[in-house]
Amino acid sequence: MRITSPRAGAARRQATRGGTREIDEQTQVGDLYMRSLIQSQLRLALKVILGTAVSLGALPLLFALVPASRTLNVLGIPLPWLLLGVAVYPAVYVAARIYVRHAERIESEFTEFVGRR
Repeated sequence: MRITSPRAGAARRQATRGGTREIDEQTQVGDLYMRSLIQSQLRLALKVILGTAVSLGALPLLFALVPASRTLNVLGIPLPWLLLGVAVYPAVYVAARIYVRHAERIESEFTEFVGRR
């Protein structure tokens, strides 16, 4: 008497290639994965750069359109000096933090996706 699994006669599935293996072997699929990751990160970088440039570029426009803002003093410091000399750094820091947080999310989603393949 011989005991076998009911699936013993079933057709075997071919082993699928893992996503990391595709990338390591530099196949066309691996190249597609990497291009997708790079494009996602490039889109994110361009969005953050554009947002930062627009927000910081609006300051000189504010001074040009509202002449009173050029002569306004805050704690004895002219407002343009305060905004362009001090407020720029926290704005750039926040933009950098936003970029890093979203880039890490993109990479973790990519790693999870490739690991499932």
